[in-house]
Amino acid sequence: MNILYLLIPIGLVFLAGAIWLLLWAIRSGQYDDLEGPAFRVLMDDDDPRIPEYKPEQNSQKKSDSEQKQGDV
Repeated sequence: MNILYLLIPIGLVFLAGAIWLLLWAIRSGQYDDLEGPAFRVLMDDDDPRIPEYKPEQNSQKKSDSEQKQGDV
């Protein structure tokens, strides 16, 4: 029975901490947009960081090299 005098205040401290963390998360905007990141994964965006393959540049280089070899 004496242990309840210790466990009840500890439980209340944990409850207060959990409520504080929940309120902090809500105020800081953690729950503002729940669907946006899920749809962002599915979007097909043109990312400029990805190098693009342009066949006309490669064919241009080949034709230049073929011309040089033909000249020799």
